Amino acid sequence: MPDLSIDFCGVRSPNPFWLASGPPSNTAYQVMRAFDAGWGGAVWKTIGEPIVNTASRYGSIDYKHERMIGLNNIELISDRSVETNLREIAEVKKRYPRNTVIASLMMESKRETWHDIVKRTQDTGADLFELNFGCPHGMSERGMGAAVGQVPEYTTLITSWVAEVARIPVIVKLTPNVTDIAQMAWAARQGGANAVSLVNTFNSLVGVDLDSFAPRPSVGGYASHGGYCGPAVKPIALHMVSSVARHPEVGIPISGIGGIANWQDAVEFMLLGATSIQVCTAAMHYGFRIVEDMIDGLNQYLDEKGFASAMDLVGKSVGRIRDWGDLDLNYKIVARIDKEKCIGCNLCYIACEDGAHQCITAAPRPSGDLRAGAIPKHVPQIMEDECVGCNLCALVCPVPGCISMERIDSQRPAISWRQLQEMRGRSPQCSAEELLGRRTAVGE
Repeated sequence: MPDLSIDFCGVRSPNPFWLASGPPSNTAYQVMRAFDAGWGGAVWKTIGEPIVNTASRYGSIDYKHERMIGLNNIELISDRSVETNLREIAEVKKRYPRNTVIASLMMESKRETWHDIVKRTQDTGADLFELNFGCPHGMSERGMGAAVGQVPEYTTLITSWVAEVARIPVIVKLTPNVTDIAQMAWAARQGGANAVSLVNTFNSLVGVDLDSFAPRPSVGGYASHGGYCGPAVKPIALHMVSSVARHPEVGIPISGIGGIANWQDAVEFMLLGATSIQVCTAAMHYGFRIVEDMIDGLNQYLDEKGFASAMDLVGKSVGRIRDWGDLDLNYKIVARIDKEKCIGCNLCYIACEDGAHQCITAAPRPSGDLRAGAIPKHVPQIMEDECVGCNLCALVCPVPGCISMERIDSQRPAISWRQLQEMRGRSPQCSAEELLGRRTAVGE
């Protein structure tokens, strides 16, 4: 069997699957149940000055038959005392010494306050700290959370206060509500962070009730912006994780967060640079036992791919992310339709005609192709000379494998926009098309 354990800042975890800081990690009871189910670690619900929460707290986006593809919340950090949380962390770590326990902290921006909570927390036996610089609502209005994580100088300063007294590794949790999250990761490292976790939730209003006109979730007919998470944010989270992993001066471990609901999602985050994986919304939706499928799926994937360890996945796809200007402009693909699989719905034709590049015609199927009793149908035809290889037709097609994208440029030398600009500098009188053709002809 492959080795699922990971090394995160020198801390060994049984597997990469951690509960993210949130409602599922609010109490010792929940965290111990999660560990019994198979979770490798848990980030405790953020500890700080106890708050008073509202009701209601959550709103969701549903799509067709899928519930809660996006979850919005206006819940704040722990409403329980610091003493209670620290006592329970110590109890959990004593009972589950092999599992990874991460203490999430958020305090007012005073050096002595941070020093005090860090010293008290590390006495519990917690394995790592996670500094919550990401919460976008409620706490940010009090000068904490995203109010810190959106300013590089604040991130560096407060991280440095923690690093002065921390004897265990420090993770800084980053807010996605910034222009350049990789710059914020660099700022965290400048302050002494040993790792970063991302992404925290996105600023959002999840919707408005069309009868009452009250935004959701409603508190007596009123609402506030909240934090958005769940499967809908995964593509943005993947981009941000890869951005941090690619930054040449960050170079510290990443804990990936954002819409992870199954082992495939987890593998994608690991391939793009994450060492550990944090899950919250999916655990709230389906319960702790989802980790069983995650563990089984990761085991099978590693075995099929010939990897001995989960650590072998980390960052394997990072080198395949490039700036647009470095992509090959001579790479060409066209759509091909399998007439036997086509059901004649013409969705590809409509999408291409109205939303893309008018490269498809709808031609009637010859009568000789009709099976006995079949109803004549229109079969779309690709105009390959006009096809730009955008993929839209394949994406809208409801029949798996009916439309494939096939490469037709095998004899063309690669050329990027940056290279094209260099060639244009040497031959300013030539158009881009002429330069592409010249490179193809002479193999420059």
